[in-house]
Amino acid sequence: MALVLVIDDDQSLLRAMRVGLEAGGHDVLSAPNGEQGISLTALKSPDVVVLDIGLPDLDGLVVCQRIREWSDVPIIILSATGAEDRKIAALNGGANDYVTKPFSMGELEARLRAVLRARRADSDDDTSSTLNVGELDIDFVHHEVRRHGDKVELTAKEFSVLAFLARHAGRTCTNQMILKAVWGSGYGDETSYVHAYVHRLRQKLNDESATLIHTMPGVGYSLQLDPA
Repeated sequence: MALVLVIDDDQSLLRAMRVGLEAGGHDVLSAPNGEQGISLTALKSPDVVVLDIGLPDLDGLVVCQRIREWSDVPIIILSATGAEDRKIAALNGGANDYVTKPFSMGELEARLRAVLRARRADSDDDTSSTLNVGELDIDFVHHEVRRHGDKVELTAKEFSVLAFLARHAGRTCTNQMILKAVWGSGYGDETSYVHAYVHRLRQKLNDESATLIHTMPGVGYSLQLDPA
């Protein structure tokens, strides 16, 4: 269970989310605008922030970026538009996930669980040279990957792409994030590199059905914590 801060000026939606989240065992705080949301994030240290992108005082992307200056709290963006450019901007700006309105409480609960699991995995990374993500065991020291106990032979670049996705498992990683982390800041437009290496990884991991590495169309990829 988590302390969830919802930053949204839609009072009816706030009430509905409070009822749904509290029914799921969460504690809920709310803020009607960006400035109050930033202040509550600092004062109350929530486990997750659910942030509407259309606020009366500040753009939600600005709120996200300001929080990211001093906090790594998971942030889930809410928006009435599913436009790819807004999704990419939100994720590149520090958001962990993006939910398009209207949405069900079941979907929001699933997203909450995913970002909380990912945060725990990140915490484990700080003290361990190995990482277990679902069916994968990754050894960062020896650059070894095993799936179901069987070793998977990867090139150095393939390992780097998979390692980045694994360290952010459960989150959407944009193509630009992956390019910057693996190839460097000068490769921001070469998204074909990412697509090619993900294709190779799927072949080597026997993931042709993309149950392990999900495609987020027009945005990037997400390594699943609990593959179907």
